[in-house]
Amino acid sequence: MQIAITTLDNAASGSTELPDEIFGIKPRADIMARVVHWQLAKRRSGNHKVKGLSEVSGTTKKPYRQKGTGNARQGSLRAPQFRTGGVVHGPVVRSHEYSLPKKVRRLGLISALSQKQLEGKLIILDAAAGITKTGDLAKKLKALGWRSTLVVDHEVDLDFLLASRNIPGLDVLPSVGANVYDILQHEVLAITEAGIKALEARLGVTGSPGLAAPHGAPADAAPETGGEVSGTEGAGAEVAAAGAMGAEIAGAGTAATDVEGAAS
Repeated sequence: MQIAITTLDNAASGSTELPDEIFGIKPRADIMARVVHWQLAKRRSGNHKVKGLSEVSGTTKKPYRQKGTGNARQGSLRAPQFRTGGVVHGPVVRSHEYSLPKKVRRLGLISALSQKQLEGKLIILDAAAGITKTGDLAKKLKALGWRSTLVVDHEVDLDFLLASRNIPGLDVLPSVGANVYDILQHEVLAITEAGIKALEARLGVTGSPGLAAPHGAPADAAPETGGEVSGTEGAGAEVAAAGAMGAEIAGAGTAATDVEGAAS
């Protein structure tokens, strides 16, 4: 699909072709929800902790004798039924991370990109560089009407990143860091031309040389190195090899007969 390229000055800068495999599929809300849940679980610190019976401070002495007091038997004042006792089955320090299939994560990212394109919130920039002042960048964003924007570039320009750090609602990420949560969290998704090519390479939809052949490619293609052997030459070689093997077998039989004659 064709989409216009714009600049940060809100000027047209031509057009580019977007691959339908990335920006033209039907978004899967269920897949995006799975990926977002995985991301949020993965970034949790998991440092919640309470003390159990063996960890709380207190005496180890039996509160009172087992029988004869009329009270329920007790073995420790650190038991959970007492006010200063430990907690049963409380949270402990652990990781909330779990694995998510790579194909699901890839489909979630493609769905998020297609969702922005479907909503008309996808902007293609010629470049995200050349701005060193926060005030200048804030004025350009205000003129564009972008209040919540995620800018994705192949490699983030350091000056542009420093200029954008103090602007609320603006985040800048490299193409390798583009993720479903940040894309859906922002209203506008702005990707540079270099970022588009980097995303294509990351998601494996480019046909550049050096990549592996796609699944389902014809198996009768000629080899890249070495000459092709004709059928006649191959058949002749097979016949010659068979003849040589027969001669070797006959020679071995004659030698065995000579050995038997000598032994007798």
